[in-house]
Amino acid sequence: MHLRVVQRILGLLLMLYSVAMIPPIAVSVYYGDGQETAFIEALAITFVAGLVAWLPARNDRRELRLRDGFLVAAVFWLGLGSFGATPLLLADVPAMSATDAFFEAVSGLTTTGATVLTGLDDLPRSILYYRAQLHWLGGMGIIVLAVAILPMLGVGGMQLYRAETPGPMKDSKLTPRITETAKALWLIYLGLSVACTLAYYYGGMSLFDAVCHAFATLGTGGFSTHDASIAWFESPLIEAIAIVFMFLAGANFSLHFVAWRGRSPRSYLQDPEFRTYFLILLVLTLTGAAYLTLTGHYATLGESGRHSAFHFVSFMTSTGFVAAGFDQWPGALPLTLILVSFIGGCAGSTGGGMKVVRWLLLYNQGVREVKRLVHPAAEIPVRLGDSVVPQRVIEAVWGFCVVYIILFGVMLLILVGSGVDQVTAFSALATSINNMGPGLGKVVADFTQVNDLAKWVCIFAMLFGRLEVFTLLVLFSPTFWRS
Repeated sequence: MHLRVVQRILGLLLMLYSVAMIPPIAVSVYYGDGQETAFIEALAITFVAGLVAWLPARNDRRELRLRDGFLVAAVFWLGLGSFGATPLLLADVPAMSATDAFFEAVSGLTTTGATVLTGLDDLPRSILYYRAQLHWLGGMGIIVLAVAILPMLGVGGMQLYRAETPGPMKDSKLTPRITETAKALWLIYLGLSVACTLAYYYGGMSLFDAVCHAFATLGTGGFSTHDASIAWFESPLIEAIAIVFMFLAGANFSLHFVAWRGRSPRSYLQDPEFRTYFLILLVLTLTGAAYLTLTGHYATLGESGRHSAFHFVSFMTSTGFVAAGFDQWPGALPLTLILVSFIGGCAGSTGGGMKVVRWLLLYNQGVREVKRLVHPAAEIPVRLGDSVVPQRVIEAVWGFCVVYIILFGVMLLILVGSGVDQVTAFSALATSINNMGPGLGKVVADFTQVNDLAKWVCIFAMLFGRLEVFTLLVLFSPTFWRS
């Protein structure tokens, strides 16, 4: 374990993150909301902390090993919540406790979108912008960004990339060098963010709202500048724009890159995970639209389809935008929305959840076991498209799912034991670990009615979900710390 190398990288990353305070300072000065001092102080604190960590280890240029990469990713995300919460603690408005500030910052950086704030329409513009910026930075991963623009780190970036990027297929690279891969992903991310901003703006949003909602959309975060979320705009056009970009954000960004480079959408059609992702959303949307129409919840099939499509895309991609009172929908539809967040987006997307590819592999494994019952001696491989999936990948997927379920069960018991009712506890934990945002019960709109212990449990659930469980869990293994 090269701890001094880890210390040097963490210091550099903190100094890099301190730069993220500059745009909110500019927003505060432009709108005159009086919060620029909080962001200036937060910038100074974060930069000095990074400098103090970096200086003693600045000359250690040893190669970063895989275990070091996991440690950097885990410690940085744990520490980033603290420094991300600093301007929220220092700001005059809103007045937040340490727990609430940390919750809000982690929720933003992990692109969860669960909030402890109310009265968003009246909050300072700089605070609203900062929350959206947290989503945008967390969306593709601040560490991948650092690898892209800090080649002077002098370390093996692939170790950071493997620890940070979501999904089971982490070793495929779009370009020969990992730095170029990270740059390619961020260029696609930036391009889609600009396109989404322009679409929202010309769709009827103000420029400020367009930027903030574009950040939340591409980061699949869901923080809005209004308490009513997307419903505030009462615009089918804005909802349609959100559906398109939420769907794109929930797809594998590698596919976007390949499609852009080849000037052809063929890569989407050839990818089995993307086809499954599209099919699941199509079936859910049609089913939801039919049910809402048959129960008379909405007057027309068109209106039912519009709300069904928006919310199923929003919840499955873990964005968490809301355009209607989904908790008042009839039958099992509200619970279905919460459950689809467990599926999540595609591997390599900004979406949360367990990822479509894992569910697809589990399904194919189940089909293989059924065939084996009929043909016990047959050698039946698990395939993903035309490729045979190595048994090691299947075992890793099973291991991930088992640990995911166990963690969920343990944290659910803690939430219920802290006094949270069962409906609220289940949905609050589901929305946290799947990085989704809104829930049911007392967390439909916000987490203000949840006690502090439950908030801390949800904070760790967000981090476990964002780093896909094992990146954090591995730190608790004695094997990890042995030389």
